[in-house]
This record gives sequence, C-alpha cells and structure tokens, in this order.
Amino acid sequence: MSGGAGPGADALVVAAPLHVEALALRRGDPSLRVVRTGMGRARAERAAAKLQADPARALAVGGVCGSLEPALVPGDVLVAEALLAPDGTLVRRLEVDALCDALSALGLSPQRGALIGAERLDVHGRERERMRASGARAVDMESVWLAAGAGARPLAVLRVVSDGPGHELLSLALVRNGLAALRALRRAAPALGRWAQMH
Repeated sequence: MSGGAGPGADALVVAAPLHVEALALRRGDPSLRVVRTGMGRARAERAAAKLQADPARALAVGGVCGSLEPALVPGDVLVAEALLAPDGTLVRRLEVDALCDALSALGLSPQRGALIGAERLDVHGRERERMRASGARAVDMESVWLAAGAGARPLAVLRVVSDGPGHELLSLALVRNGLAALRALRRAAPALGRWAQMH
C-alpha cells in the first residue's frame, strides 16, 4: 500500500484500489490520507490485514464500480448500505445517512444500495442477473474484502458507476464513461472527510 499523511490523518484513512482512483480522491480533497490497495480480492485481503493496524478512527473505501441495473449510469454516485459476498450472502450493513448528507451538501445526488463483490472484472449476462437477484445494485472487486480492515470502526463505501447495462466495460465508450466516473469521484471526495468528522 502507498499513501501520505495530511490534516486529519488520524480521523480517516481511505482505501482506493487503483492508482487513478487514488489520484481522483487526492485531487478532490488533498487533505485525505489515501492508500492504494491494489485490484482484486487477493490484494484487498492483504490490504485489509494492514488496515486493521492503521490508527485512523474510521475507514472509507472509494473508487468506481459496475452497475447491475439500467437506472444507474456512468457518473452516478453510489453509497453502499450493505456489502454482499460473491454468493450474495450479507457481509456487513453500513450506516449511510451521514455520508449521503455530506454528498448532497456538495450538490451531488447519491444513490443508496447493496454492493456485491466479484472475483473477475467483466460481469455480464447470466452472472449479472444472478448478482442483481441478490438485491445488489452494483458490483466491484474489492470493497467486501477491504471492509475487514475496518474492524469495529466506522466504515463507508463510496463508489461511482463507470459501466453497466447499456454501458458495457468493453465498449467504445469505455474512456468517456471512465473519465465521467473519475470526475464524479473527485467531486465527491470532500464528503468523505466530512463523514469522518461525524464519527
């Protein structure tokens, strides 16, 4: 993991799997202490073990995700109210009101919903329908495993949609959709610090 210290470093640590996600978060709020944890389950599990020893009072996960429903489109901000394992079982429920209020104060319109973990990048077809049937609205490859790093501390998961039904990952619009997601992530970043101050 890599990261730096900033104001309020003891209040919050933000886990961002990818370099571009970490960069967007830091540009959105330079005071955030962001650690890049790496892509996928194995790296997330290793990072979670290190995050358990981090002195911050709260943990947030920030990055992009894939939508499981047409109503969520690239650039939409999702605050996870539940984290589901890849088989659809509940891993953790999260309190979302404070973070949603902080995002709304920035002029954003956050969505709420369950987020399910996936062990591969491109989820579509029957796999997408199976995940949606679990009640999940979106999917990513790290949050459910990074959550273990919070232990008993407050945890928030903020993800921005980069692809989904009608906006497939492997499409000509990939770059445009990805940039829209990262812009929204950058805009949303200050809400994480505000959320941490409430805990």
